[in-house]
Amino acid sequence: MPLIVTDYSWTQTDSTVCICVPLKGAKDCKVDILSTDEYLKVHFPPYLFEAFLFEPVDDDRSTAKVGNGVAVISLQKRTNKVWKHLMITSYDKEKKKEVRERALLEYQEKLSSESRSKAERRHAVKKYTLETMMKLEKKERDCIQKMKSDEQEKTTAELAAWQLRQKQKAEEEAKLKLQSQRDNHNKQKAMTGMQKNGCSDGKEVKLHQGGIVEAKSKRKQVFLPAPRLGGNIQVTFTPRVFPTALRESRVPEENEWLEKQAEARRSSKADVEELTDLKEEERNPDWLKDKGDKCFATGDYLGAVNAYSLAIRLNTKIPALYSNRAACHLKLKNLHKAIEDSSQALDLLTPPVAANAAARARASVRRGFALCQLQLYAEGLQDYQAALKIDPHNEALQADTQRIRDIIQGTAANPETQ
Repeated sequence: MPLIVTDYSWTQTDSTVCICVPLKGAKDCKVDILSTDEYLKVHFPPYLFEAFLFEPVDDDRSTAKVGNGVAVISLQKRTNKVWKHLMITSYDKEKKKEVRERALLEYQEKLSSESRSKAERRHAVKKYTLETMMKLEKKERDCIQKMKSDEQEKTTAELAAWQLRQKQKAEEEAKLKLQSQRDNHNKQKAMTGMQKNGCSDGKEVKLHQGGIVEAKSKRKQVFLPAPRLGGNIQVTFTPRVFPTALRESRVPEENEWLEKQAEARRSSKADVEELTDLKEEERNPDWLKDKGDKCFATGDYLGAVNAYSLAIRLNTKIPALYSNRAACHLKLKNLHKAIEDSSQALDLLTPPVAANAAARARASVRRGFALCQLQLYAEGLQDYQAALKIDPHNEALQADTQRIRDIIQGTAANPETQ
């Protein structure tokens, strides 16, 4: 049986009734208050306070506060008048039981109504969010379609211009050919006329006093220099694959990188029996990489991920596959997968040599961008600094690195804004 609280106090005005119930050492979180228009209950085991109110009150405008070892309930009267008593004492047990049950039903109905209202609000929020996402996706698709249309129009215009240039060039060549034929025809006609007049081979005929005919050639003799003597010049080259000079290079690291590249081309992880349903070109990692690059260029990021993933199944030693798949995951907001693929690409791009510098810079920037999106700015700054060390003259990279530094400094100065 609960212990009934009798040491309560109450005050009133024409419009308000204020009841103070001592909690007798109970914690605030363990106090249960139930209030309706005609019934009030404050339960904090093993104590119980209940009141069958003298007049009906407006429960919607009533309030209750718990703290400092006391529960204060403020009830708003429906009619502005002074009560003679706080509660009615004339009810018998059956009447009180009926009032309790009715109050409990009203309270449960109120909770159910509030739950339905919250569910409707959540549904409205989800619906609004879904509609907003659909609008954004439609806008992005329209933007991609516009880019494709613009690129198609540009390509069509370039093709038409090229065809026009080819046509003009063909017409000019035809005119030159026709003019050359005309010149050759006139030249042959002139030679024929000279032969009829007694001249041939460009020789001039002169008559001397003795009647002797002498022919002089009108052609001038051309004196050519003597041919050069033959010989061989021996030239030797340093056997080098990388463009750096041998004295400036890191030969062991470069040879290790070349061996890893060769091993990557020879390695194959996927079981051929599991891939019997693929075409011959679909078993080629290089062909799949090109296909993934084309899908990425057209905005089909999921298709690009599938192509790169199948290529990785065939060959796990090509770092470009992981780095390109990381770029796709960035577009799809799969930040943790982007970090994982970028890290795998950087592991494969070892040892660091000039031949893989650009690839290491791209992978570092992609991992740094994903870390910054996760608000891990200090870790992201390290990757951007590593990329900037490889390409120190990249202005865009310098600007991004400085922006991350500013964010870190601002966050450190104002930790409450995090």
